[in-house]
Amino acid sequence: MELLPVLGKIPSGQRLERIKLSPHFADGKFQNEMLAGLLRGGASFFKVLWQFMNKPKNTVPPAVLPSVRTDLRHLPDGAPVVVWFGHSSYLIKAGGKTILVDPVFSGHASPVPFFARAFRGANVYGVNDLPEIDMVVITHDHYDHLDYAVIKQLATKARHFFTSLGVGAHLEFWGIGVERITELDWGEEVAVEGGMLTATTARHFSGRGMGNGLTLWSSFVLKTGGYSFFLGGDSGYGPHFKAIGEQFGPFDIAILECGQYGKYWPDIHMLPEETVAAAGDLGAKLLLPVHWGKFTLSLHPWDEPVRRAVAAAKKAGLAMATPMIGEPVILGGNVPQRMWWEDVQATSKGLQPASLTIETK
Repeated sequence: MELLPVLGKIPSGQRLERIKLSPHFADGKFQNEMLAGLLRGGASFFKVLWQFMNKPKNTVPPAVLPSVRTDLRHLPDGAPVVVWFGHSSYLIKAGGKTILVDPVFSGHASPVPFFARAFRGANVYGVNDLPEIDMVVITHDHYDHLDYAVIKQLATKARHFFTSLGVGAHLEFWGIGVERITELDWGEEVAVEGGMLTATTARHFSGRGMGNGLTLWSSFVLKTGGYSFFLGGDSGYGPHFKAIGEQFGPFDIAILECGQYGKYWPDIHMLPEETVAAAGDLGAKLLLPVHWGKFTLSLHPWDEPVRRAVAAAKKAGLAMATPMIGEPVILGGNVPQRMWWEDVQATSKGLQPASLTIETK
């Protein structure tokens, strides 16, 4: 493993002993609370691989994605602000604290730079753009949520790392001191300055190519500054959303995966309509759909997740934010709802100029 640090490290020693005591660990790996098969419906690894090798062209945007260039060091005080960086990476400023979730800025969502590359225009932010970070939250250890190079850069920029049980093995291996790492099992909580962070159930899996299932995958409930946030990570739909909503809700905002779904893996990722249903189960006042808009990790059209989610949210009467990458979402204030992906399609057909980077203060 020393020759391939990007793979991380399998938990061992005292960390592994703690894992073995988890009620969610059995038969040598973490278990979901309900069925979550990785491949179903007659799929095989080779069948899925063939489809990915011959995926439709519309899985990638036809033009450069627009973005908003926001000064992250001078975000407004007062109401919480959320800034999405594409896929599942975002920054929260709330209660005077800055929280960074699942940061992936290396331009690819894989152990090698030539696979799962970011869309044109989607990788416009990096660690150097960030302010000092009070909390880094890592939901699980997949490459599109845990970026080796970014963690190395954050070692001198972030105060503390919070993650799912077992994931700390990667962080410690990459140079983060164990005293700066807090690992949580489902149902465990920790006081953070000005609030509380609780690890909650998700329906997914884990692994970076070795030791799959030895680290946990979680969603998180963050309560800070008088506001409640649901940080969804990756999860298939299930009754756990309603249970979390009943115990911790309602939420001022639910940040939920909406993309990379497929008919062969319905248990581990939600359809857009399920994303909206989950937000309703949680009692969310506002939905921010993520896990789309940066990488092709499935076979659906690149903008299908947000188009379907917009339609489902409208039907359900649920408020939903649709920011461009870097565009601030201010709770109780500016909630972007422009259908900017339509501009991308129009630009590719020469119907209007590209709407590229917008500077904002």
